[in-house]
Amino acid sequence: MALKLPFLCPDRYCTMQGRGAGEKRRSFMGVYESLVNIVGAERVSRGQEEIYFYSRDSGAQPPGKADYVVLPKSTQEVQEIVMLANRERVPITPMGGGFTLSSLAVPKKGGIVLDMKGMNRILEVNETSRYAVIEAGVTQAALRSYLKRNYPDLQHSTPEAPPAVTVVGNVLIQGHGHISPRYGVNSEMINGMEVVLPTGEICKIGACSVGPSWFTRGPLPELAGLFVGWYGTTGVVTKLGIRLYPRPKYRDVFVFSTDYVDLIPEAIAGVTRLDLVEDFFLISQEKPDWMNRVFFVLILSGHFEEEFALKRDLYKRFFRDFAGGGKVEFVEDLHPALRKRFLDVPPLAALAADFRKGGGFEYTGAIFPIEKVPEAWRKGIEIAHRYGMLCSYVHQVLPGPSIMFGFNYSFNRADKKDIENTRRALKESNKLTYDLGGIVWKGELGAQKMAMERMDSNTLRLITRVKGLLDPNGIMNPGNWDPGDIS
Repeated sequence: MALKLPFLCPDRYCTMQGRGAGEKRRSFMGVYESLVNIVGAERVSRGQEEIYFYSRDSGAQPPGKADYVVLPKSTQEVQEIVMLANRERVPITPMGGGFTLSSLAVPKKGGIVLDMKGMNRILEVNETSRYAVIEAGVTQAALRSYLKRNYPDLQHSTPEAPPAVTVVGNVLIQGHGHISPRYGVNSEMINGMEVVLPTGEICKIGACSVGPSWFTRGPLPELAGLFVGWYGTTGVVTKLGIRLYPRPKYRDVFVFSTDYVDLIPEAIAGVTRLDLVEDFFLISQEKPDWMNRVFFVLILSGHFEEEFALKRDLYKRFFRDFAGGGKVEFVEDLHPALRKRFLDVPPLAALAADFRKGGGFEYTGAIFPIEKVPEAWRKGIEIAHRYGMLCSYVHQVLPGPSIMFGFNYSFNRADKKDIENTRRALKESNKLTYDLGGIVWKGELGAQKMAMERMDSNTLRLITRVKGLLDPNGIMNPGNWDPGDIS
């Protein structure tokens, strides 16, 4: 990225304790020159256009303020950038695709945005042991198309997200994909990691730490958890070993509907007890009128025609007899366009972003035990109506079983009042999630604070101690998982 506009030293760097403004300004200019020396001028920017873009994401959260944007292309470059940031006490915010909608990759305290998309190589695919080794910038679309072209019998777990979302970023926020109901959430598919620690050391985790293969991460001390769910506060993952899975030959969608919200937990329990689905989600929306029901969407697959037919017949029989019969209907005439949307990988089930002009979309991703779904369902409708929104639901059933319950809010990005209403609705659904015993997935700062306020005090102290041990200078994505004045 070429420089475009003159740079002014931000006040927060010019007034740091122990340095005068002139000295700090020289240091700050030195940071830029040092970054250029590490990666080259074409991959560093402090230009106004790039700073604007990298200081916000596409959700409803307030923007931050980046000072530099850097695109490394190697682990060694990441290491040098991290060591520079330590010397100068400059914050670093690692960024993958930047699509979390909760500002996890938006700098809260300035500094460097480390855009990992330049590290985009697929380094290895082991067809026999079924894993891939990739760099941190590999996108979902890139890995999927590479496998389809070169290893058509293999697939990875692909989230319902834009194709530019990175595989590593989704794994590190404990995302889920189109085969998660069968194989688990994507963070459970990690075979190994290469990580640049906040102090600059390069560390390998899993089998790759003791040999050349990335085939598993155990039986060894479970260190991957130090970087999963921490939102970039404990290090920069530069490489990932991820499991691959057989791609079935037969695949189709089956949709069932009901008006009985209170039967949802029993239906989920029954479907998952059979343990035969590839993907399983619930959808409902108030417009058009015919969609204002509960829809159970089951993706079934099989490697043999007989296997697939057996699964299809078992689920049709299950819903026919469910709750004494007559409570659930099989959708015989599913529109071809809907069939395609559900069968696409990733599936495109969420349509709520199209409800209002302005294209804004935000949601609380609530991870609930399934018995809480009816109460959350009704109260979520109340929240949406309180802020003048139509209710739209897309929920994915996860192993356990549990559910990723999406409180979805569309808004007009050009309307400040609409944005503020969305933030208020989000705060209410975050609170509802915790009040019902759930956990907010990839929560913004407010949701993180709610979690920490309810957290066991020793657990919170442990989180703080781990961060302090790994990142003694506090440079890694500061602001996230920060207890502040929480006792």
